[in-house]
Amino acid sequence: MLFEGTPFELDRLMLIRILMTAVLAGVMFLAFRTPRIVPRGLQNAAEMGLVFVKEQICEEVLGKETGRRFFPLIATIFFTVLFLNFTGVIPFLNISSNARIGMPLVLAVLAYIAFNYVGIKKYGFVKYMRSSIVVPNVPAAMHVLLIPIEFISTFLLRPFTLTVRLMANMLAGHIMLVLFFSATQFFLFDADAAWMKGFSPFSLLGGFAFTLFELLVIFLQAYVFALLTAVYIGLAEHADSH
Repeated sequence: MLFEGTPFELDRLMLIRILMTAVLAGVMFLAFRTPRIVPRGLQNAAEMGLVFVKEQICEEVLGKETGRRFFPLIATIFFTVLFLNFTGVIPFLNISSNARIGMPLVLAVLAYIAFNYVGIKKYGFVKYMRSSIVVPNVPAAMHVLLIPIEFISTFLLRPFTLTVRLMANMLAGHIMLVLFFSATQFFLFDADAAWMKGFSPFSLLGGFAFTLFELLVIFLQAYVFALLTAVYIGLAEHADSH
C-alpha cells in the first residue's frame, strides 16, 4: 500500500487500476503513433476493436449520426472495462479491479449522466421526466402505481444494475479461480492423505478451463456495459415515444 495514512492512500486494486489505465493509454498511443493506410500489427488489432464498438454497438443501437456523437464515450467505457477486467487472469495480479464496487460505480455514473444529459438537452427537464415516467394511454388511477415504478426503473435501477452486474460477475470469476487453484495447491502440497493428491490434476484442469471461460466473460462484460449505455442513451433520446 502506498501513501498509507494519507488522503492519497493507494491499495493494491487502485494500483492495478492505475497500471491498466497506463497500459490502455500506451497501447492506443503505440497503435496510432504512426498510422498506416493499410494497418498491421497493433494498429490492426486496435482498429478492429474500435470498428467493432463503432459498428456493432454505437451505430447498431443509436444509428450513424447519434452513434458517431457518442462513439468516444462508449468506446472509452468498453476499453476501460475490458482492460481492467483482464487483470483477473494475469498472473501475480489475479483480480479484476472491477470486482470491487468503486470503478463499476464510476462508469455507471458516467453512463447515467450521459443518458440523462441527452434527454434533458433534447426535451427539457420537465418534459423529459414526464416522458420517462408517465406511461401513456392507461387509466388515470394506474399512474399512482406506474409512475413510482417507472421512476425507480429508469433513474435508480439502471445505474444500480450496471454497477452490480459488472462487479458481481468479476468477483464471482475471481472467487472461482481462487477456489480451483487453491484446491490444486492443497491437494499437491498440504493434503495428508496420498490418495487426495490424485485430485490435483482435476482441480488444475478445472482452473484452466474456467480461465478460458473467464476470458469470454471479460469480453462479454465490456460489451454488455457499453451496449446498455448505448441503449439507455437511445431510450433517453426517444423518451417521447415511451
